[in-house]
Amino acid sequence: MSACSAPVLADSVRLDDDGVHVLDRRVFPFERRWVHARTVEEVARAIEEMVTQSSGPYFAVLWGLVLAAREADGADPAVARERVQAAARRLIATRPTNDQPRKAAAFVLEAIAEREDVAVAALEGARAGDADYRRRCREMGRAGADLLSEGARVLTHCWGDLYLLGLVEALLEQGKRPEFVCTETRPYLQGARLTAESLAEMGVAAILVTDGMPASLMREGRVDALVTASDRVTMDGSVINKVGTLQLAVAARAFGVPFHALCHGPDPDAASGAQVPIEFRDGDEVLHTLGRRSASDKVSGLYPAFDVTDPHWVTTVVTDRGAFAPAEVHRYWTPDS
Repeated sequence: MSACSAPVLADSVRLDDDGVHVLDRRVFPFERRWVHARTVEEVARAIEEMVTQSSGPYFAVLWGLVLAAREADGADPAVARERVQAAARRLIATRPTNDQPRKAAAFVLEAIAEREDVAVAALEGARAGDADYRRRCREMGRAGADLLSEGARVLTHCWGDLYLLGLVEALLEQGKRPEFVCTETRPYLQGARLTAESLAEMGVAAILVTDGMPASLMREGRVDALVTASDRVTMDGSVINKVGTLQLAVAARAFGVPFHALCHGPDPDAASGAQVPIEFRDGDEVLHTLGRRSASDKVSGLYPAFDVTDPHWVTTVVTDRGAFAPAEVHRYWTPDS
């Protein structure tokens, strides 16, 4: 197999002179609609309203902070830095479970810390954050590909763009021909619309299943590995990811299927999953599918958007510095120990 091309979602948040343009993942792939965010607040709302998902919020934070620096251009440098810092707090708060927005903001805040030309420095920091994220995805992908065999049947759950691209590129470079089984991932159907579509764009076999099917497929021996991204990994090896990951991991352990969770690196400030805030979204979202109500108006909905998979359900945490057993993820930060 030759190298694959990058899926559309790998470049779905773009900075321009007139603001930040965000590909609307709520309607993708049926529509290629871009949301134009002219201010930091509009970028923040785009993240909160699920216009962008997966890696998208990371890049939205980078470019949103460039907007903040532009808006403050001409002010005293100390005042400009304060305005960018306030924008960073707003953007980080949009997705409290995921630690990537905080990492994105750090690139820009560190870049402007000692600079008088805040707008120029912010752009430099954002570009550095962009390049760093893409590099980490490539290195993480190579580490993940090393764990998968030729022709592996890989079960995924709600992940896409650069994490997926890094893994697939590495698999193809190694001459492996994977097959992916994608959960549809209610209530936004990200697996059906985003993950499966991205795999198809890359020329990789993708099979779609409903969220209730994977345990049965594992029992039948039709899954070789469960591989997901992660919104955060804590220092004890807990994996926080899209809700539904926990039940897949439990089923995988029951049927002898390894679970490999991909992340750039564990969060050094979170000792365990108990310290990670789980975002609860409006339960009304569970009552609708693709904008149409799918449940009676006599019932209510509950929507914890993420869950915590405890370390004993995880086989491997795959990072940009290699793969670790959950109990060894601390070695990411102390490689010489």
